[in-house]
Amino acid sequence: MIRPFPRFRIAMLCLLAIGLLPANANSEQPHLRSTLRVGLWTLWHDSNVKLISSEPGHSIRLRTCAGCAAIAVTQPASIRAAGDALVLTGAGRTLRASRVLIAAPVTLAAHGETLILVWPLTVTARSGVLVLAVTMPVESYANRVVASESDGNDSVASLQALAIVVRTFALHQANGHTAYDLCDSTHCQLVRWKADPARLAMARAAALATAGETLWFHGHPALAYFGKDCGGYTASPAEIWPHARPLAYLPARQDSYCIRDGGHDWASEISFADLTTVLAAHHLAPPGWMSLTVAQRGPSGRAVTLRVDSTPIPAEQFRLAVGESLGWNRIPSTWFEVRREGDRFLFHGRGWGNGVGLCQRGATAMAAQGHSAVEILAQYFPGAEAADEATGRAWQVFAGQGFLLESLDPGDAAYMPALARARAEASQRSGLNAPVSFTVRGFASTPAFRSATLAPGWVAAFTQGGSIATQPLHTLAARHLLDATLRHEFLHALVEAQAGASTPLWLREGLVEFWSDGARAQGPPPTLSCNAVDAALAHSSTEEESARAHRAAAWYGARLLQRYGREQTLKWLRSGLPASAAASLTAR
Repeated sequence: MIRPFPRFRIAMLCLLAIGLLPANANSEQPHLRSTLRVGLWTLWHDSNVKLISSEPGHSIRLRTCAGCAAIAVTQPASIRAAGDALVLTGAGRTLRASRVLIAAPVTLAAHGETLILVWPLTVTARSGVLVLAVTMPVESYANRVVASESDGNDSVASLQALAIVVRTFALHQANGHTAYDLCDSTHCQLVRWKADPARLAMARAAALATAGETLWFHGHPALAYFGKDCGGYTASPAEIWPHARPLAYLPARQDSYCIRDGGHDWASEISFADLTTVLAAHHLAPPGWMSLTVAQRGPSGRAVTLRVDSTPIPAEQFRLAVGESLGWNRIPSTWFEVRREGDRFLFHGRGWGNGVGLCQRGATAMAAQGHSAVEILAQYFPGAEAADEATGRAWQVFAGQGFLLESLDPGDAAYMPALARARAEASQRSGLNAPVSFTVRGFASTPAFRSATLAPGWVAAFTQGGSIATQPLHTLAARHLLDATLRHEFLHALVEAQAGASTPLWLREGLVEFWSDGARAQGPPPTLSCNAVDAALAHSSTEEESARAHRAAAWYGARLLQRYGREQTLKWLRSGLPASAAASLTAR
């Protein structure tokens, strides 16, 4: 079975069994915006989309207004744009509406693509084109964008810096859309709805490690941008957008990291006929023009203004027009020279993207040299600092043996002995250790924890790779859950540091459960198979279902240790478990 996040997992500590945390615990923290409306398939301009139930035997549930009764559609249906109205067709019925609200999960099909959506969808129409808006958690959005905008050269620090910039752009920048907050194209930030699972896993780790963090400048929310390659010199906003105001933390400045390996130039040629079509379509110049020259450059060397014959046009507007019409690789930046040869215009330049803010190429180079996300952000946003979006406070870091504690409350330093004790006990019980420090982030409120981790209400903590997120430490301590929760999470971090990509979830969870409390592995053999345990661990819909899966995982993990020994079990943890070994666990 392929899991969407094979190296990620939620450490389930079922709080109802030992004292459920109240839903409103520590709700005094200002509420962080938890969702965004994101345009779906915005470049396709679909006029028709097919709706299919994501699970056999289940209906599609939709409404035509927020207060309307739900309509259950048991067969595939379609929504078509008719001017500014919608026509819903399915099961022999036809319904007209101005808006359709669709509950998740649902499968969509259009323009030859099929997509399973796990977030609610709003559908409207404008001039015969469907407008699809997905309402998704901020952290899910940050995760998707980081996965879409990064590449295989990125590492932990560069991904974390990118996650903070992505979140800042999403929450601090108005993008001019009316039906949603952000589109899914590079006009805003790219969202690939079908991301590579491994890339998505790395992005999710970066988003969790920086959850809720955005950039601030002198106590005020900052603006943030990023691009693929600044060409060795970042741009100020005014060089790219004529009406942008100067911002001290977004200067035009040299970037030696970007050109550490010499940099990369680009060259392109576009025919006179194609440019004439592009300029006319975007109302930049009518047919009949003859010359195209650079009229003004900014401090970085980028073209700020072009001149078509005697008419000035913004260089970035020209770049975007060419990109939308002919492809983004034709004029990837405004840092170029241009000359005409016959019926062709030859462009030669450097950089990729607008050049404002974070240079991904430079950030990757900085991370490779050992620089942290904080140092990367200081390079590209001098004077700005990452802070909690809800409060504007910076996370404080306390160092322990084998771990770091991050908190917004300096009083949480009092829990350092408990963390040190839990970290030592986790290594002692498992016999495992790790060469790197794990990071424990204690959130100031239960709502902030849930928004950051997207975990259900019965979860006290969430472990992903070497990052551990917890509900408020003082709340866990008051309910006598702190020691057990931290020990459990450190065990997860130790196991994840050893686990291979193909290691089943039940094995990783089972070892942690057994080492946390061997009593959980006692009792009769579980009725769930190993594969069923994996599915339930990944997608439990209730606390009871989750607890049952965790008990089964503990039983299987204990039986594997008893039958094959610790050394062999750890080898399988790293390399993957043979099917024969898994089958033997249920053999009489």
